[in-house]
Amino acid sequence: MAKPSLPQGTRDFGPDIVRKRTYILNTIRPVFELYGFQPLETPAMENLDTLMGKYGEEGDKLIFKILNNGLDNKEKEKQAREDFEKVLLGKNTKGITERALKYDLTIPFARYVAMNHGQITFPFKRYQIQPVWRADRPQKGRYREFYQCDADVVGSNSLLNEMELASIYHEVFTRLGLTTYELKINHRKILTALAEICGGANKITDITIAIDKLDKIGIEKVKEELSQRGLVPEQINFIEKYLSIKGKNEDVLTALKTLLGNNETGKIGIEEIEYLLANLKQQAVNITIDPTLARGLNYYTGVIFEAKAPADVKIGSIGGGGRYDDLTGLFGVPNIPGVGISFGVDRIYDVLEELDLFPADVHTGTQVLFFNLGEAESKLAFNLMQQLRQKGVRSELYHEQAKFDKQFKYAEKKNIPFVIIIGEKELQETTCNIKNLATGQQETISTGSLLTYSF
Repeated sequence: MAKPSLPQGTRDFGPDIVRKRTYILNTIRPVFELYGFQPLETPAMENLDTLMGKYGEEGDKLIFKILNNGLDNKEKEKQAREDFEKVLLGKNTKGITERALKYDLTIPFARYVAMNHGQITFPFKRYQIQPVWRADRPQKGRYREFYQCDADVVGSNSLLNEMELASIYHEVFTRLGLTTYELKINHRKILTALAEICGGANKITDITIAIDKLDKIGIEKVKEELSQRGLVPEQINFIEKYLSIKGKNEDVLTALKTLLGNNETGKIGIEEIEYLLANLKQQAVNITIDPTLARGLNYYTGVIFEAKAPADVKIGSIGGGGRYDDLTGLFGVPNIPGVGISFGVDRIYDVLEELDLFPADVHTGTQVLFFNLGEAESKLAFNLMQQLRQKGVRSELYHEQAKFDKQFKYAEKKNIPFVIIIGEKELQETTCNIKNLATGQQETISTGSLLTYSF
């Protein structure tokens, strides 16, 4: 029999890990609610044509396609063979696959809005916390199955939405103790201006896909890729000049105005960034302009965000997003603008773990363990336990009569902070012994006082 294993890029989560992940989600979710966002869920799978062509050529390669059921049907066998030949040639065919696991939460959300726009009250603010799947190469901080936490606003062009989303990032990361995170910002209109100057707006996909790889492959490889995509040396040199813009926000803005300021599209992008900088500064939300930030997804049209882990953690992006002013137009419902952000929960987990930022009590599930010291004693313990549970105290009764040492070890392994001991003497005196395992302190109280005890 083969040794059991997991698909590459996926993980099991034991109780300790689930509690830490729950801590992260329970930190994010109230902030979403605080800003007026409503919960939404969409299916794990979408129709293939809903997803394909929405993420750029690189993203499309990472979509997990699902084989149709019924392929073992004898009547369909010949057609299935022919369809498989097409799949091997890199083509999609409905005879083999017409559904796929969702790549992100944004496109399914756009599909939902397109299907339900007649019943939705706009602006519609939704948050969504669900797993997504990508056929990526697994590595630290990068998995094939992972959770996303998204917050989006559709039906509004106001930059107030971008301000709120940046503030949500700040609030969440501050609550998690990631006070040295970095929130980077750029604008797709600035990148569009760059493309227009370098041969036309139709060049933006070629340019952004290459720029998006800058951190991974370096400037020389980016230049090579731009050349392979048909850009001439003069255009590549102009892009390199753009990518070399660095410094404080004021210096970056000055350089962008000098380089792109005569382009009307670029002017709009620069003005919107200036607006956000000025207004977010009043809210103590710090953002950094990064001209190299491209986010190579085709649907972005305005401001784009990327949240970076603290510099001493080599994980990189822990969130990102941006404005997409006609995403629902992809589904036949035009002119519904939107903007959204996403939290990378799995990467945030890795950052908190590396920086030891999880609270000390995050592992605490059961608060109280009643020892099992006999039939009469355990009967009373069970009744008291049920009363504590009614009060919201998470409690257990050891499952069988056993030696003290065994029951203490059980409590210690499960990080249960308190044990309650009721033996023959305590049964007669209607008392119980409460021991704090962290401090070693033990006290005896009446069973009647147990319900008001502060655990």
